[in-house]
Amino acid sequence: MLLKDKVVIVTGSTTGIGAAIATACVAQGAKVMIHGRDESRAREMVQKLGKEKSAYYLSQLSDEGIQSSLGLVEATLDHFGRVDSLINNAAKSPRNDIDSVTVEEFDWIVRLNLRSPLFLTQAVVKAFRKQGGGGTVVNIGSINAYCGEAVLLVYSMTKGALMTMTRSLGNALGKEGIRVNQLNVGWTLTENESKIKESQGFPENWESKIPPTYAPSGRLIHPEDVARHAVFWASDVSAPANAVVYELEQYPVIGRNLINEIPLDIFK
Repeated sequence: MLLKDKVVIVTGSTTGIGAAIATACVAQGAKVMIHGRDESRAREMVQKLGKEKSAYYLSQLSDEGIQSSLGLVEATLDHFGRVDSLINNAAKSPRNDIDSVTVEEFDWIVRLNLRSPLFLTQAVVKAFRKQGGGGTVVNIGSINAYCGEAVLLVYSMTKGALMTMTRSLGNALGKEGIRVNQLNVGWTLTENESKIKESQGFPENWESKIPPTYAPSGRLIHPEDVARHAVFWASDVSAPANAVVYELEQYPVIGRNLINEIPLDIFK
């Protein structure tokens, strides 16, 4: 088991990718602190994973202060007695562009997607040091960190900054045995993503109709795929790799050459 007897915090872990990561961590021997805002979903996760292997903490990480971040780490230490890994998964990706974004929306997204991972990491690093050093942080990023997306302006900005934070902290903390790495995740079929696409008029079973250009494997990435990679990077098996930004995508994100895939009928 890759995470035997480890204690892992997974933010935003009552649904989607976070829930899949928490489930995979427990399957690999870890005890997990579930985090979210919906108590009923948090209770369901603990019931599913087992009370001896999991607990939950409710907070809104986009709050003005940082107590929600500090409280999550404190609750984990109180319940499990230690913490070995932090997986910063919680994030939101509301649609906005240069014409529609507001100051209030910008501040909210930055607080959740960027500020909370920073101060959660600060808090767990203090715990790692008190425990004698060592530990892992895995940040869940996005391929949008590289060039963004027209309607995901602020989300993309925060993921770009998160990528720089990962490299900076990994470089700074490596000598203490603390590793900070990031998964830049590609197009993933979560429940929320499915709802968004259906609201945009996508047909039923639309995933099976995605062109190979976007999904060479014949399907999108699923939360369970991300979870397997997150477990690897949270575990000692991935050592000594540090300050790595790993692209969890089905094709090369940078420098992809699609010239030969341009359909000839566009010239007719």
